[in-house]
Amino acid sequence: QVQLVESGGGLVQAGGSLNLSCALSGNLLRVNIMGWFRQTPGKQREMVATIQKNVEFKKYADSVRGRFAISRASNWQTVDLQMDSVKLEDSGTYYCNVRMYDGVEYWGRGTRVTVTS
Repeated sequence: QVQLVESGGGLVQAGGSLNLSCALSGNLLRVNIMGWFRQTPGKQREMVATIQKNVEFKKYADSVRGRFAISRASNWQTVDLQMDSVKLEDSGTYYCNVRMYDGVEYWGRGTRVTVTS
């Protein structure tokens, strides 16, 4: 079991920055990939950014590449999403996610981000 707790959401003006953080606890030895997803009303949850545990391979959605950066602590107990140059369309609920080597996934409860004009 892995527990995930997101923090850092809130209001931010378009063009501004925000940092989301996810605290992990539990059995982290079998974590393979960790990432951030987001969801807006009426839309499917979409991948924003992911990072692999062993090789630090990072993947970004086209819509955020060059503006957002995912990073993790060396002990894998936190994973951050630095959001720069935010746009109105970045608003949504952001969820922390981990995928284990056996494919099992865990989700946090989400943190809301609202970008204002």
